[in-house]
Order: sequence, then structure tokens, then C-alpha cells
Amino acid sequence: MLGFMVVTGYAGMINIKGIIPLLLPPEELFAGSPGRFKLLLHNDKQRIPSFLLQIELPGGKVMVPFIGAGQHLETTIELTFPERGRHSVGLIRVSSPFPVNFFTRFWSFQLDLSCIVYPRPVPVGLDRDVEDSKKYGSRVYRSRGLDGELESIRDYSGTEPLRAIHWKLSARSDDLLVKEFGRQSAPPLIIKPEALPGVDDEEKLSHAAWLVTQRVMVQPVGLSLNDRIIQPATGRRHGACLLTELALYGHL
Repeated sequence: MLGFMVVTGYAGMINIKGIIPLLLPPEELFAGSPGRFKLLLHNDKQRIPSFLLQIELPGGKVMVPFIGAGQHLETTIELTFPERGRHSVGLIRVSSPFPVNFFTRFWSFQLDLSCIVYPRPVPVGLDRDVEDSKKYGSRVYRSRGLDGELESIRDYSGTEPLRAIHWKLSARSDDLLVKEFGRQSAPPLIIKPEALPGVDDEEKLSHAAWLVTQRVMVQPVGLSLNDRIIQPATGRRHGACLLTELALYGHL
């Protein structure tokens, strides 16, 4: 019996030895919502595969049935953080009941990984709940362009693009005629979290995070935090900067 325990114990330790984990966070991580992390595993052993590996982190775990000798394996693991801010993932534990499911052997690996958790987005009515609808971009301004409604027909000046020419009407006339459209453009949206409804700062920040996610791809969005103004801009990268500011607001 002792010989059996020694042999299986040695096989179990060899099974988990040489497993090197790497954890990559998702692009967006919101408080209270599961985030799908990418988990990369490498079996550093050149001749021996590993079986029945269980990878555990605080708040999540995943089972890996097999990884060959010297091979890489990619999988995902879901982790949930209850609060916004900067969080450290901490320890990752690699364990396995191999080979006889009698003892479970494990080792722990300290991850040097921190991630930014954004406030949990909570919907808020833009027109109703924001104190200054014009300032916050709830109005639409019209100017000349090519993406609004048809406003008039006029003579071709030579500077308009060919797609603006009204070919049917031009065929009935001696001159070329062009279609004149209105253009719809939303003014910049400057979000003041303290002006939003909510029983406390966390709820107001959640409303602000929702506004950022909903508007930053369609109009310039900025933030007003205390005496600091983050200028409006558009795009996914700018949205991530705004959400990071909200995530770390009031945190050292």
C-alpha cells in the first residue's frame, strides 16, 4: 500500500509539474458581470503529457482534460468582480486528481496581473434626467451635408460630388441639378456624474458608465469630474479612457 501511494503520488506530482499559466483580461470588465478571461497554458515537459488539470482562481475555475508534452493550450475562464476599481487577480491554483482520483495534488502560482473593473452600467434617461439637455447633447443640429433629409434641388456648381447629382431631373433640363441634403450632427456630450440621479456616488457613476457605453460611438463624449474636464471625443479607445476614469474615481 505504501509503495502504491509513493508511485501514484510521484506520478501525480509529475502530472502537474511544468504547467505554466498565463491569464489575459478582456478588453472591457464591468463590476458585477462575468468577464471572460483568456487562459493560456503551456506544458513545459518535453516528453510527458498532463491529464485532468483543474485551474482555479478566486471566483472561477476550469477543467482541462489533456495537454500534450511541450504543447500550448488556450481556453477561457469567467471571473466576476463585485466592485469597480483596480483589482489584482492573485493566486492561480493548478490541481489534478490524476492518476487514481484518490489524492488531489496542487501547486499555486502568484500572478502579477491587475485589471481595471468599470462601474456596473445602469440605464438612465438622457433627456429626462440630465439637467441641461442642450449641454449634454440631446439636441440635434442641422447643417448642409449628404447624410440627412433631402431639402432642396439646385444648380450644379462643379464642386459637388457626382453622387449628389439628380440625374433624372437633369435629363429633363439643360443644366445639371444636384440634391441638397441636411446633415444631422449631435453636439458634444459632457457627462457630470454628480448631476445624474442616484442615491449615492456609486449609482451616479453607474449611470455615467452607461451613458459612455451608449453614446461614445455616435457622438463626442467627455467627462466633468470635480474641477477636471476630459475633452469630448469619439471611438472605442476614448470610451475605455472615460470608463477607466470612472472606475478609479475616488480611489487612491
